[in-house]
Order: sequence, then C-alpha cells, then structure tokens
Amino acid sequence: MTLDEATKLDAADPLASARARFELPDGVIYLDGNSLGALPAAAAEALATTAERQWGEDLIASWNKHGWIDWPTRIAAKLAPIVGAKPSELLIADSTSVCLFKLLAAALRARPGKRTVLTQRRNFPTDRYVAQGLAEMLGLTLTAVPAEDVLAAIDGDTAVVTLTHVDYRSAAIHDMRAINDAAHAAGALTVWDLSHSAGAIELDLTGARSDLAVGCGYKYLNGGPGAPAFLYVAQALQGELRSPLQGWMGHAQPFAFDDDYRAAPGIRSFLTGTPSILALAALDAGLDTFDGIALRDLEAKSRALSQLFVDEVEARCGREVTLASPRDPAKRASHVVFAHEQGYAVMQALIDRGVIGDFRAPDLMRFGFTPLYTRFEAVVRAAEILGDILTARAWDDPRFLERKKVT
Repeated sequence: MTLDEATKLDAADPLASARARFELPDGVIYLDGNSLGALPAAAAEALATTAERQWGEDLIASWNKHGWIDWPTRIAAKLAPIVGAKPSELLIADSTSVCLFKLLAAALRARPGKRTVLTQRRNFPTDRYVAQGLAEMLGLTLTAVPAEDVLAAIDGDTAVVTLTHVDYRSAAIHDMRAINDAAHAAGALTVWDLSHSAGAIELDLTGARSDLAVGCGYKYLNGGPGAPAFLYVAQALQGELRSPLQGWMGHAQPFAFDDDYRAAPGIRSFLTGTPSILALAALDAGLDTFDGIALRDLEAKSRALSQLFVDEVEARCGREVTLASPRDPAKRASHVVFAHEQGYAVMQALIDRGVIGDFRAPDLMRFGFTPLYTRFEAVVRAAEILGDILTARAWDDPRFLERKKVT
C-alpha cells in the first residue's frame, strides 16, 4: 500500500476524531499502547484539578465534597459498555495481581471439595504466579495445559478455570462463551484476565455468561503508568462470594469502626484499602477517551490496522521474520507479533528510528494497534522502516544489543 492510499483510509476512518483526545509526540509512531496507553489530552488537567484544587484547597473534605469515597464505583461504571457488563458488577481497585488473587481465592472458597485450578501453559506470568501461590497455600493442584486443550481438560474436579482472554504474546483469543459453558457444566467458575482485551476488542461479559474477571487500567484504557486495575463479579455471584482481603473499605460501614467485619453489599465488598485518588483521576480521564465510541467500530479498525501491518511487513521482509500471531484476523486481538532471532536488537533499532513497540522473550517483537489513535499511514511507515532496518542489518550495532531492564 502506498502512503497516499493509507492517508485515504485515515480520511474515511470513523474513529479519526478520537486521535485528538490524546497527546502524542511528533515524529513518533507509537505501537505500544498494548503495554502503556498514550496520554489522554484531558489527563494533565484532571490530575492538576484533583491535586491542586481538591486536595490542595479542600483537603480531607474532598472525600465528601468531591465524592472521592465513591470514585471506585463511579469510575468503574464507565467500563460497563466497554466490557459488556452492568455498572453494579464493576469496581476499580488495587493492581491486576491483587484483584486476581481476590477473585481466585473467593471462587475457590465457593467450590469446596474440588481440587484443581486450571489454566494454560505460557499464560501471563503474574497470572500463573498468583495461581501457583494460592494452590500451594490451599493445598490444591494447579494444572496448566496448552491453550487448545483447555476445554477438554475441564472435569468434575475443576474448581476454577483462569485464563487470559487475549494471549499477551500472540494475541490469540480464547472462545470465552465456550469455556464458560464448559466450566459451568462441570460445576466450576471462570476468572478471566481482560488486560489485552478491554478497550481493544468488543467484549460482552454478560452475553458470554462470565463469572469473574480482572483487567489493568494502563494499556488500552489509557489510565497511565501503574493505573489501578478493575474487577468484575457477576451480579448472581455477589451474594455468594467473599473477598479474602477484608479491608475497611469493604466493610458495610467503614466509619463505624467496628471490631468485627461485616461485608458491604454488592461489589463494594471487594474493596480493601483506601483508593489511590490521583491514580483514579488519571484513569477517569483515560476512560473518557471512549465517549461516543462504538465498540464494533473499535474492533473493526483494530483488525484492519493489524492486517495491514501483517500484509506490509510480509511483503517487505517476509523472509526475515515469522508471524507469531494467528493469521486469521478474527482470531487475534489488537497486537501483532513477529519473531526474529535478533528481535530485541531489531526493536531497539526501530525505537531509535521513532517506531515504538516492545519485545518479549525469547525472540518476539510486539506491535500494538490502539484503534483510538493509530493511523493507517503510520502502519505503512512502520513497515517501511522495519524493512529498511532488516535489509541494512541496522540492528547489528552494540548499542542495540545491550539488554535494558525493561524490554
């Protein structure tokens, strides 16, 4: 595709106006929103208002005057159309790992007598680590099988199936409804990690009959580095499940200061400690970038961008790289992975040329296509630059070969 042809696609893009909702540096092609979303244009002002006017002027009165105490549920309600859930089923809290621990532990307690936690091999490490720790603590068995074998591995001893909906390496998508149905037929619960799904593709947690889910706020939701996570508990389960971390914010009356714990009704029982208000202010601005956006259009553009990149890269340097994502665009989410034996160095050379993606061991180059701000013209230029680097072996430079702490 020529740059002129790509520019015409950008002109016809129904999401083109959303790019103005972000601050993006000149001269940079940002293809790493799957790791850290770009800065929303409204975020700096939101942070300044929260810090200078609310905290600075109103001090502790802001918990009531500005409603800080309700931000974990008020802001979570903005997620409802993004993930296909009811506002009353969502909560902003903690990190993804902590939320996952809470929901896994609650689900395991609700299925006594069942001994197996089922996941997939090469799941995102933190998900595996949390599940391993819980299994060891409770004397249960963690079983990890290849992704394609998950359905067949669900049996009568399965207490919980916990999976990342979109694989962080390949972008392959699990069939959420099929796995939920199989788990329910076996008397098990499901816990989904939506970190590479929410804000990138269309989700329908209710329609898929999902039980529990978590996700991070700093990727496609644009909440900023270290943004709080979210958790989802289906309405039907909220009276049955108990959070294992009984903090004061999850109490029915936090300011009664009772000695004994009484869980708050509904989703608020999964709160633990005092929420991070500045972080919530930034996430609030991030979620506002989805105002008026149809998730169907978001997913369609995601697929179009990623397919264009696959086509352009393989046309220019197909002998140099290997596609490590599903070839069918309907079976992958919003990032594309190519393998190269010197993938780390190639990615560093790309970053040096203004194309920002990331690397995952052992040899995978990841390129994220955030539909709200990625242009088709940028995709073509990124493929051109990658082709130039590979043809000239520009990656073979000592400064690109030295591994940094964050890849």
